[in-house]
Amino acid sequence: MLRTFAELDLDQSLIKAIEEIGFERPTKVQSEAIPQALDGRDILASAPTGTGKTAAFVLPALQYLLDFPRRRGGPARVLILTPTRELAMQITEQAKELAKHTSLNIFTITGGVMYQDHADILSTTQDIVVATPGRLMEYINAERFDCRAIEWLILDEADRMLDMGFGPIVDRLSNECRWRKQTLLFSATLEGKGVEGFTEGLLKDPAEIDAQPSLKERKKIQQWYHRADDAEHKLELLKYIITEQAERSIIFLKTRERLAELRQQLDSAQIPCSWIQGEMPQDRRNNAIARFRDGQVNVLLATDVAARGIDLPDVSHVINYDLPRTADVYLHRIGRTARAGKKGNAVSIVEAHDQPMIDRVERYTKEAIKERFIKELRPKHKKPVFKKKKKKPAAKTATKAKKKKK
Repeated sequence: MLRTFAELDLDQSLIKAIEEIGFERPTKVQSEAIPQALDGRDILASAPTGTGKTAAFVLPALQYLLDFPRRRGGPARVLILTPTRELAMQITEQAKELAKHTSLNIFTITGGVMYQDHADILSTTQDIVVATPGRLMEYINAERFDCRAIEWLILDEADRMLDMGFGPIVDRLSNECRWRKQTLLFSATLEGKGVEGFTEGLLKDPAEIDAQPSLKERKKIQQWYHRADDAEHKLELLKYIITEQAERSIIFLKTRERLAELRQQLDSAQIPCSWIQGEMPQDRRNNAIARFRDGQVNVLLATDVAARGIDLPDVSHVINYDLPRTADVYLHRIGRTARAGKKGNAVSIVEAHDQPMIDRVERYTKEAIKERFIKELRPKHKKPVFKKKKKKPAAKTATKAKKKKK
């Protein structure tokens, strides 16, 4: 793994911006993806939010544009596709920060913006355009956006774009940008038929990168759990943690129904919170995130689908009020805290039926998750023990069956 950004052969203007932002050393995904991308390879990377993946594709794209400067003004040469408006805005913000000592132009094209504003952008010289698929397709259909000039196509959160039904549009956009030189695809996981189906036509002999957070990065997150006897006890534990221990928490729930129920319970307890969930109007979603980001509220309730790709600073606690269904989702969740080198906490509130999931997470992460107690709220029931089922050897079972017949 590389120790400094200087080892990446980046332009001095980019190194200067990196130092000013305060990035100290490349993360795993950056040190693996940037050299391969600069060598002209297509990239297929598994990188959850919080691993520094935005810089992993923005830096080589900026370097490419500096290495091969344009002779005259014109349409965008790099297209970054992303599933949501907030994510597009986050990427644009970071790309502008990294490019501030260059003369490169970076623009966003998403829904919820007046048509005229985009018309003004599209009539000027663009170097990088960050876009959501639906809105960009509208401009392509209206012949307002020229894909023939695209040299790099970058897909961020590709798995989520598929979840949101953007698969056919992305395939069409890929076809529209068929003269491109390189394609970079980033996804939280590379499992599932969807992403595989995506990658066949999109990528040519890609360099595969798996950048799950290293043990060292995870060590910055203290993990523990509390046992709850029942739903009432669980709520009391949560209220204690968010009022007495945590500064700023994201609380994860399994479903929208569970989120609505907890929202009412916190409301009754006069604990202010904002919330995000799937299929929520964009303006309400932006408003909820802004209230949490600006510190108007210190508690954000979220479902897994809604929270993908959102980068929120200074989250002191991630609380699993409902445990996720799989261990890799647990890892994605807890990666919301301990960002940018800071420490963080991940707390799970576990009912008896959740205990096997905690064991599964420990096996997956190869780390122990200790149980803690709150003096006044200790569980009354004993910790459940789940025996592992032993599989009987097939031969013996067959012999027993024969004996029974006799």
